[in-house]
Amino acid sequence: MDVSYAAVDSPFGSLLAASTERGLVRLAFPEENVDAVLERLATRLSPCIVEAPSAPQPVLRELDEYFSGRRREFDMDLDWSLIGPFGQRVLQVTSEIPYGGVLSYSEVAAEAGSPRGSRAAGNALGSNPIPIVIPCHRVLRTGGNLGGYGGGLDRKRWLLELEGALTPRLDSSR
Repeated sequence: MDVSYAAVDSPFGSLLAASTERGLVRLAFPEENVDAVLERLATRLSPCIVEAPSAPQPVLRELDEYFSGRRREFDMDLDWSLIGPFGQRVLQVTSEIPYGGVLSYSEVAAEAGSPRGSRAAGNALGSNPIPIVIPCHRVLRTGGNLGGYGGGLDRKRWLLELEGALTPRLDSSR
């Protein structure tokens, strides 16, 4: 199975989007080491990693529409190959959180079949290989605190504000 990758513009800078024939398999933030991401894909999926002139059209179009506020749900095909069984359950629950909605880590764990597994759910969310599209940013700590996010808390807040789940801060120095 070949893996192709390309850069995708975003409000955060250039994201690396990697796909297989099954669909989007990895979306990496700008600060992630591209060589390390590609090496992991080569080790886990296929040694045949090919740079594409551009990401597949559904990925480009849907991410652009999402970032401009015109898309509330992703329809692109996903390749879940990099995600283990428990992680798949957690991320499947997460993928069903509607635009503008949030769940707590404990709610996600319970819906994934592990009511006492909020820490394990947090670990699965933290290793989500397809952030934004699988919206792990929509999972908060009980009580509404942001919790963690692989892309950083400022980015998590930005995504939640885009979706209307958080009120934008007027004073960014707080």
